[in-house]
Amino acid sequence: MANKGPSYGMSHKVQSKIENKYNEELEEQLVEWIIVQCGPDVGRPDRGRLGFQVWLKYGMILSKLVNSLYPDGSKSVKVPENLPSGIFKQMEQVAQFLKAAEDYGVTKTNMFQTVDLFEGKDMAAVQRTLKALGSLAVTKNDGHYCGDPNCQLQEGKHVIGLQMVSNRGASQAGMTGYGQPCQNIS
Repeated sequence: MANKGPSYGMSHKVQSKIENKYNEELEEQLVEWIIVQCGPDVGRPDRGRLGFQVWLKYGMILSKLVNSLYPDGSKSVKVPENLPSGIFKQMEQVAQFLKAAEDYGVTKTNMFQTVDLFEGKDMAAVQRTLKALGSLAVTKNDGHYCGDPNCQLQEGKHVIGLQMVSNRGASQAGMTGYGQPCQNIS
């Protein structure tokens, strides 16, 4: 991959908005969950977006993570013994994780693109995918999730459904079927 220089103008604004979505508290929660789920041999990343990206970008930890959510003996992603050589092999490892996460039940709208992680373009999207994977693992309650279930579901508890606030006082009184003239009720 070619190195890129700094972005300017609209590209810079867009990239800044993407980077501002990254959540350092969520990073900490995800790191703790991954270590608990996969075991201490996965190590610990340096703090911050770059450390998190470098820790995950080759796909090996992600593959171990998704495999840990399946029963023993039914691994969904082959994890190589050593770091895959070559950029395309490494990106392929990340792509295999994404396919396995989708097969596990993570929706396409919650999935990051390989380049988001590999080049660090959108680490918030990576967090979103991992958060969705963890939340799904909690709800499946199949005994393969390790960690604090409250930690993984914490962000959604303050969301108020749209209908709870926007339809207050709304009724269908006086409504008629489409194309039918109104009748005077006197």
